[in-house]
Amino acid sequence: MEVRRADFAGSWYPGNERDCRGMIEEFIDESLPCPGDAGSAVGGIVPHAGWFFSGKIACNVIKCLKKQNDPDTCIIFGRHLHKGSDNFIMKEGGWATPLGDLEIDGDIAVKLAGEFPFTVESASSYDQDNTIELQLPLLKYFFPGIRIVPVGIPPRHSSLAIGKRAVEIAKKLGRSAIVLGSTDLTHYGHNYGYTPKGVGDEAVEWVKKVNDKKVVDLLLEMDGEGVIHESITNHNACCPGAAGAAIMAAKELGAITGKKILYSTSYDIRPNSSFVGYVGIVFQDS
Repeated sequence: MEVRRADFAGSWYPGNERDCRGMIEEFIDESLPCPGDAGSAVGGIVPHAGWFFSGKIACNVIKCLKKQNDPDTCIIFGRHLHKGSDNFIMKEGGWATPLGDLEIDGDIAVKLAGEFPFTVESASSYDQDNTIELQLPLLKYFFPGIRIVPVGIPPRHSSLAIGKRAVEIAKKLGRSAIVLGSTDLTHYGHNYGYTPKGVGDEAVEWVKKVNDKKVVDLLLEMDGEGVIHESITNHNACCPGAAGAAIMAAKELGAITGKKILYSTSYDIRPNSSFVGYVGIVFQDS
């Protein structure tokens, strides 16, 4: 099996098994209870900054899925794309993590790529992107035998149909699946060319209580179309297509509501005039 390398290991997250496993175990926070009854969580939204900033949030979302599922496959949507971008997918091979390789679920990926236009990447020919890779060691830790379907999806209406169809295909193949959408929230400050409230405490409070809240509320309501529209209007999600597709996929798995596990910003960890918002959400069927 040809295996895609872990490009961000050793920089955005630990590059060896011992340190990677140790950091994950430090992230696990039993004071962040998982919502719902056993079996009710089917997917979620996770951030994708370096683990120093957002790893705890992503880890505890995936922890909640582990407590309530033993899936065959994780369909994971991500990628920094614009409205006119291609769709991206891997159809075969594997993806390396410091905890071991994850195999691509080719049966699902091939069928999905046969129904929608995709640029097909391989283990040796691809564009680097952190949005999916940052989740993979966490998936490998909690679900050692899971396979993945990594999908890069832009912010447009057709992405919602791809999310729904991915789960329909998984069901038809007899797979038990979970879904993840990878996105960060508002990128604020001069580093990102976005300063509608200037800088300082007022800007931080506006991001937290107004701009990020708008898109978080739509994520919790599982409004995929609304998330895409809101993010394009107010720059408060960097991968809204991925989030919207994950919402539609989770709905196809029976989810009816989202529950917020944790919200923070990079400013809370390292104050700076440029900062990013992060949220962890679990989608559940009750």
